[in-house]
Amino acid sequence: MSDLGELDALGLAALVKKRDISPAELVEDAIRRIEQVNPALNAVITPMFDLARNAAAGDVPEGPFQGVPFLLKDLVTAYAGVPLTSSCRFTKDVIPRHDSELVKRYKRAGLLVVGKTNTPELGLPPTTEPLLHGPTRNPWDVTRTPGGSSGGSAAAVAARMVPMAHGGDGGGSIRIPASCCGIFGLKPTRGRLPLGPDIGDIMHGLVNEHALTRSVRDSAALLDATAGMDVGAPYDAPAPRRPYLEETQRPPGKLRISWSVKPMTPVKIHPDCVAAVHDAVKLLTELGHDVVEEDFDIPGQELLTQSFVAVWAGGCAATIDAMAFMVRKTPTEADFEPMTWAMYQMGKSVPLPMYLLGVMQLQKLSRDLQWHWHKRSIDVRLLPTLAEPPLPLGTLDAQPGNPLAGFFRSAEFVPFTPLVNVTGQPAMSVPLHWNAAGLPIGTQFIGRFGDEGTLLSLAAQLESARPWAGRRPPVCATAK
Repeated sequence: MSDLGELDALGLAALVKKRDISPAELVEDAIRRIEQVNPALNAVITPMFDLARNAAAGDVPEGPFQGVPFLLKDLVTAYAGVPLTSSCRFTKDVIPRHDSELVKRYKRAGLLVVGKTNTPELGLPPTTEPLLHGPTRNPWDVTRTPGGSSGGSAAAVAARMVPMAHGGDGGGSIRIPASCCGIFGLKPTRGRLPLGPDIGDIMHGLVNEHALTRSVRDSAALLDATAGMDVGAPYDAPAPRRPYLEETQRPPGKLRISWSVKPMTPVKIHPDCVAAVHDAVKLLTELGHDVVEEDFDIPGQELLTQSFVAVWAGGCAATIDAMAFMVRKTPTEADFEPMTWAMYQMGKSVPLPMYLLGVMQLQKLSRDLQWHWHKRSIDVRLLPTLAEPPLPLGTLDAQPGNPLAGFFRSAEFVPFTPLVNVTGQPAMSVPLHWNAAGLPIGTQFIGRFGDEGTLLSLAAQLESARPWAGRRPPVCATAK
């Protein structure tokens, strides 16, 4: 290949295994790519070039991704000796002394971390525009958001800096940037991947870790390499039927797929996002699936929204208080962005009974919806990923006198993604559609609890029917 950027991670690892290229050469190529396009995008905010060079010069584990360059999101997951800023002034000097379990598994898989990627402050809004590091720009249109909170990772993968990068998803934070940047993003089942040794769960299981990739098989193989509970984990996902990479090589069969463009909340859906779903319905029908339109009426919608906000705001407050204990400082308004501080104050005001009632309500919703799936024999649910194309940068900023303006505007942008963070089900954003302006519009597929296998098999079928990996954004790293 004249351009290594056109290969996925497994493709690069195959070159290493055949000794056609060395891990050190792959690292140097990734560094060159980052230096070529990162100034235009601001996706990588902590270079780890010397660490990666040293690791590549040593004994790189012979895992499925031996020698492949990788990027780590600067949130939740710790790499020993490298700042974990969470894009927050309050924690900008935090340097972990040990690796998270997930990082250990990345290293055992043979990945070489070449840097850390940008994220919004504490990962709260669905755009990546922190004051600490500055905004990340979408490689398809640098005036627009790459999404969030894994926006730096998504922009880097789409722009061919690396073939895949780490992400996390607490309300859509893998799927949102995957949609905005035209790549593949899978949120696994709750408990599938470890958060230890420092964290049991985040916001009662809303947050899940995995990755942004260009190919489906990379996502599957990485899940094979990293899945499984760690010591003391509060949850464990059901065991898979077979390796996930094997699932991508098996036809999914005829699936019963229900679809809708009706959001859970009364917001307007952009015609481009509706068109993307209709386009996917047509493709799925052509592939032989049983595709039926079905809107879900969720009882107690107002209480559901209140419950999610209570848990989200309460989780924000708990996170900041935990950070304050860690850094031995008292949080002040000057340490945080206006929306984060307003969320902190909101969370501090949530009474404990209301918080616990919110958790109970969300758990009840999860049971109700999954029983509905069981009774209707639904294999997969198809929805828009987002209600709008990628927003112009600055759209979700706090407003004078209204620091939560961006939070409530975010609810209009992402009404479809938070539900499966509540239920714990796996979900993916698949890049099947681009609008007339050349912006990617993802479509979201939700699977049964514990059933990433069906999603990955379907995703591989869709990828084969409508390949997307060859689409290159205007800002994209090129060969030497």
